[in-house]
Amino acid sequence: GISNPGDLALQEKAWNAVCPLVAKLKRFYEFSLRLENALRSLLEALTSPPYAPMQHLEREQALAKQFAEILHFTLSFDELKMTNPAIQNDFSYYRRTISRNRLNNQQLEAENEVNNEMANRMSLFYAEATPMLKTLSNATTKFVSENKTLPIEDTTDCLSTMACVCRVMLETPEYRCRFTNTDTMLFCMRVMVGVIILYDHVHPVGAFAKTSKIDMKGCIKVLKEQPSNSVEGLLNALRYTTRHLHDDSTSKQIRALLQ
Repeated sequence: GISNPGDLALQEKAWNAVCPLVAKLKRFYEFSLRLENALRSLLEALTSPPYAPMQHLEREQALAKQFAEILHFTLSFDELKMTNPAIQNDFSYYRRTISRNRLNNQQLEAENEVNNEMANRMSLFYAEATPMLKTLSNATTKFVSENKTLPIEDTTDCLSTMACVCRVMLETPEYRCRFTNTDTMLFCMRVMVGVIILYDHVHPVGAFAKTSKIDMKGCIKVLKEQPSNSVEGLLNALRYTTRHLHDDSTSKQIRALLQ
């Protein structure tokens, strides 16, 4: 369709193929907004006084599991998005077509579902390498900045505790042998990477500094012990979506591990 703008039959065929895909992209975009709200209410519940983060995670295990489920979905979605460049090609074709039709004073039925304003918002969302993770990082940062009375440590300690729990489960043979399928391993790895990235976005010095409460060497080592095809996406998430990896405070050893 893009290569043959003058071929009307091809344009119609491409348009009919793209419209259901754009409707699906819209559903995922709207879902990201719901995830953002859900994450903020979960953070509120898991960090509110008078309990310490560890007490919260023990007392509210179902909420902690929901938080983990959100992170698992987020990293799974972003891994698929990263390996699927057709998403942005299809979407840019859709936007180009509605712009052209507007110039010709035509309106197509699909525009009722995804109009130009919605298409612009979706375009910004899908332009991110990891759109869902970016949404969660922004939501966590916003949560911390809006809750001035809540010490930042309450949020970062909740995240670092979850990272520690996942790492211990993955590196301790007696826990690991209880995992009856590989999906559980992957779940733990995704959650661990997700909370590390959120921690790195929210904590003033990040997850890689010596003072960090996350054992980054241990976490990376655990990932590198797994088959590379199942963890390459997660290692890339640590390489490219964290904020402090290239800071001076990050040790050479950690940088070398992620090379």
